[in-house]
Amino acid sequence: MPIGTVQATIEPFAKLNNGVMIPRLGLGVYQSPPGPITQNAVEYALKIGYRHIDTARIYNNESDVGTALRKTGIKREDVFITTKLWNSDHGYENALRACDESLKRLGLKYLDLYLIHWPVPETRNESWEALVQLLKDGKCRSIGVSNYTINHLTDLLEDTDVVPMVNQVEFSPFLYQKQLLDHCEKNKIQLEAYSPLTQGAKLNHPKIQQIAKSHSKTPAQVLIRWSLQHNLVTIPKSVREERIKENSKVFDYILTAEDMRILDSLDENFRNSWDPTNAP
Repeated sequence: MPIGTVQATIEPFAKLNNGVMIPRLGLGVYQSPPGPITQNAVEYALKIGYRHIDTARIYNNESDVGTALRKTGIKREDVFITTKLWNSDHGYENALRACDESLKRLGLKYLDLYLIHWPVPETRNESWEALVQLLKDGKCRSIGVSNYTINHLTDLLEDTDVVPMVNQVEFSPFLYQKQLLDHCEKNKIQLEAYSPLTQGAKLNHPKIQQIAKSHSKTPAQVLIRWSLQHNLVTIPKSVREERIKENSKVFDYILTAEDMRILDSLDENFRNSWDPTNAP
């Protein structure tokens, strides 16, 4: 199937608060092993129409993302690349330097999105000012945060005139952070879901299975579609070609209001990843 054909089905965009357009569906490479495995996954995703790749300094696979992008021959401006500032790189000068190092590993001149990976106490607002400078300097087209709660966002917004464009957090029907979603929407911050598939832990849940069967879809496709219908950007992770392709087939059907009600009711504060709730 030609790339252009696939693009039309998997590339709706969201507009960030600075006007930058972000593809709603991306490929995450968290825990994807450095080297050929990550390179092949990213290259395959790009070839079938993905245009959004999410990595991080701590994942140790930024260079593989850059290599895969170059191998496809797809124009740089047609792909949305996100990476993140790690905890040990906080502080104004450190953050500026860390961004340069990420760009070097990726082999890129600019990032589409640079995120503060975690709300490190005391230095996070200083780091944010560095990201604001990177935005002004054109090294990042947009900037944001990750794992920020309402309290962390409130603290940041009291200290800056630049509202984050994105807040990337763990989000699924089993961790339905509705108050955070509402808060982000109110402040024009795009919420982005990582681990939207619960890292596979809840794919066999009977209600997920039932809804999937009713639409002739897979449980993973239902979870991704749920996040899209809540107006999230979502970045399911896989290194398997059949799963990467499966995860893209989510724009050709609609979950009903009853489906959404059932899925919304599954919240049990279930987390696969770190919990920022009590981070200072």
